Amino acid sequence: MKYPEKSPYSIGMFDSGLGGLTVLRQLLKVLPHEQFIYYGDTARLPYGDKSRETIIGYSLDNADFLLTQQIKLLVVACSTASSFALEQLQQHLDIPVIGMIEPGADIALRATKTGRIAILGTKGTIKSEAYKMAILARNPDVMVTSLACPLFVPLVEEHFLVHPATPLIVQEYLKPLKAQQIDTILLGCTHYPLLKDLICAEMGEDVMVIDPAMACAEKVLSTLDQHGLQMPEKYDIRTSEHRFFVSDDPDKFQMLGEIFLGRRISFVESRNLISCELR
Repeated sequence: MKYPEKSPYSIGMFDSGLGGLTVLRQLLKVLPHEQFIYYGDTARLPYGDKSRETIIGYSLDNADFLLTQQIKLLVVACSTASSFALEQLQQHLDIPVIGMIEPGADIALRATKTGRIAILGTKGTIKSEAYKMAILARNPDVMVTSLACPLFVPLVEEHFLVHPATPLIVQEYLKPLKAQQIDTILLGCTHYPLLKDLICAEMGEDVMVIDPAMACAEKVLSTLDQHGLQMPEKYDIRTSEHRFFVSDDPDKFQMLGEIFLGRRISFVESRNLISCELR
């Protein structure tokens, strides 16, 4: 199906907080001429310890909000939401919806040489087994180890990246992987790439640590082409800026978001969830 009338619209994306900015960073490299609208659901962070029903509800609400901003494609830049809500979102929306699971499975299988893959994720993502099932569906002969690391998200959100406790927490979580001869680790949460250097240092140079964000960006590029949704050449993205929304604490998001995104965020708009719920 083609959507040429929507081609001037923005690409929408949401995450529970800052983590999805690691995906946006890759999208900006691959799609420099597109306009993006990012929504961080910071008031309801973290998603990883919520129930399936709650995550689906949050995800549908986030998508409905982004639709009011005229988007042509939705990126679910949250592995937990991708694990539980992708199918419902695809049924609910009349635009393409891309999650993190399928691109992540593909890139992990391309990277592994021994067929021993570990997935790091939130409790919700690991419990769903979405990454594991996607990998085994493509190659049932690989060994997949799943490991929940629930403290990683708050460490990133609180900018504890250089805190003395952080390497110790990383070391403690990764202990079970040391004896399993893992050669590839898939970062199954968009917050985790901010801890990639610490994870690499702990696991050693023989282990490849994979961020699925680039694979997701490539999937978005091909989907835009497939549906005729590329930004028309007559629109100059340099004359406007990407937009950022949060459901809580825009000042904190702007300050830390610039560090994670690697570029200036001029303004963060706040969405009042309380008034939304009262309507």
